[in-house]
Amino acid sequence: MLRKNFEHEIQELKDEIILLGSRVEQALLDSVDALKRRDVAASEKIIQMDDQINEKRFALENQVMIVIATQQPMARDLRLLASIFEVISELERMGDYAKGIGVINVRMGDQPLLKPLVDIPRMAKIGVEMLHNALAAFVSENSQAAAEIPAMDDEVDQLYEQIYRELMTYIVVDPRNIERANWLLWAAHNLERFADRVTNICERTAFVATGEYKEVNPGRHEDN
Repeated sequence: MLRKNFEHEIQELKDEIILLGSRVEQALLDSVDALKRRDVAASEKIIQMDDQINEKRFALENQVMIVIATQQPMARDLRLLASIFEVISELERMGDYAKGIGVINVRMGDQPLLKPLVDIPRMAKIGVEMLHNALAAFVSENSQAAAEIPAMDDEVDQLYEQIYRELMTYIVVDPRNIERANWLLWAAHNLERFADRVTNICERTAFVATGEYKEVNPGRHEDN
């Protein structure tokens, strides 16, 4: 009976992770769409809704702690619970990146976009697809599926580099473009970091399945 209860609580946690992930995915897509349309009201709503993601994170962390305290998990169980704890934290930080893009749109005030957004929405679409697939792999503890996802991070990195080069040309042509170029560069940076955190989830999936921790993309940088 104790084991059955444990498995039920683990499944509940996994279900809640999927729900939290869906919120984060939608927040990111909405934040980029609001930036693209220069819809400041929509960005302000996204910023406010980040509190809900934060609250959900702490509620799930508390749930994990209760399971650890009451269900007497064994070694592999603890590995899974510790990984769930980490994944929840990663999702909260991804929500911060969506909020950050909303903040950028608000701070731009009435300034028009330096250029139409093409590659930034592409980065967001890839990042959300990565997260969706990574969470599916995590909850099914499918390390093989997780191992295939980080290759998409290379696409995101390439788009980021392309955006950087393009924005630099605008600055070279007219240095007065620096501020507006920086706004878009920071938005792209948030998306690049979002994808990096997805690869962290993939690493956790492999850890749960094999008991071994290995970086899937050692060359990526780790900043905030």
